[in-house]
Amino acid sequence: MRWDGQAITASDGDMLPGLESNSGFVRSVTTPEFAGVTFHEVLAKSALNRVGAIEGGTWGMTINPYRGCSHACVYCFARPTHTYLEFDGGADFDQQIVVKTNVADVLRRELAKPSWDRHPVALGTNTDPYQRAEGKYRLMPGIIAALADSGTPFSILTKGTLLRRDIPALVAASERVPVDLAMSIAVYDDDLQQSVEPGTPTTTARLATVRALRDAGLSCSVFLMPVLPFITDTTAHLDDAIGRAAAAGATSVMYSALHLKPGVKPWYMDWLARTHPDLVERYRAMYLDNTYAPRDYRRWLGERIRPIMRTHGVGLGRVDPATGSMGFSVDGPGSDRAAGVSPLKRADPAWEHRSALGGGSRSRALGSGRRPSPGITNGVATLF
Repeated sequence: MRWDGQAITASDGDMLPGLESNSGFVRSVTTPEFAGVTFHEVLAKSALNRVGAIEGGTWGMTINPYRGCSHACVYCFARPTHTYLEFDGGADFDQQIVVKTNVADVLRRELAKPSWDRHPVALGTNTDPYQRAEGKYRLMPGIIAALADSGTPFSILTKGTLLRRDIPALVAASERVPVDLAMSIAVYDDDLQQSVEPGTPTTTARLATVRALRDAGLSCSVFLMPVLPFITDTTAHLDDAIGRAAAAGATSVMYSALHLKPGVKPWYMDWLARTHPDLVERYRAMYLDNTYAPRDYRRWLGERIRPIMRTHGVGLGRVDPATGSMGFSVDGPGSDRAAGVSPLKRADPAWEHRSALGGGSRSRALGSGRRPSPGITNGVATLF
């Protein structure tokens, strides 16, 4: 396993067989309450990641307390990142979770450096910081405190209802720095949700978390991502999804069609063959030689979904093009912020430049076949 890039020398007790020489590897842990999941505890050398350089040189900062994710979403775009650790992007991604146990302490040291410019930081743009492991390791309270104490704006995108545990900390942080929050809720049919996202909290529980955040005075967007072609793109499903998000108080909604990277495509197609065999050929026609849904499909989806959003009075969100982080209402009601302006935009003078690049420049890149910024598709984020 390639741990050296983010690791320091650590105790070699209880390591995986054959991995004793990998610096930073502390131990591997299994517990009865996480059946089938192994946690690999490591000591990280760094917490902040600079990512997402695209046309014009724009970039973003992220934190990933965990690698791998027990949410086990079959469409997760981050699956291929697990192969860097010499795990596979299938079952290993779901069951072999790397935990950076010292991430909050390392982050605090990094944020204390004179060179730190308080650039907005995004969490949840790769794997989920509030996956089930967070209930065991409690890394997020320390991360939230470190960011707030340093005056650093931050955003969190999650499917995890454990976020509710940290509402008091988030409220306190929002009084000191701009905070953006979003809940990822892609599927509003209970049986389908448990099939395609077997490790996630229910849709109802996630919507209740949106409501809890809003009742606490915090903003919360909903990521309706990904929309699954021929499965969740019906008018009935989209209307139910957007209506329930609006009723929960979502400050904006973001959407995008499914995209399938090479390392994700076999995993998703295997699920599709088991659960929707009648759709396999249609998906092959759409995705055989493509990562992204065809342009005509994306245009059709936009034409279907935007009138529904207007009917329910919820605004379309936008994202930072460098990281795919938080959205805010830009073309309709639903934001309680001044003039619908993202707090990350207010905190980051370079946001307008990045946002401008994220529009026309990114669209041209998609049209020309050049690879777009990671996590960005057709002007909106595709995060899970």
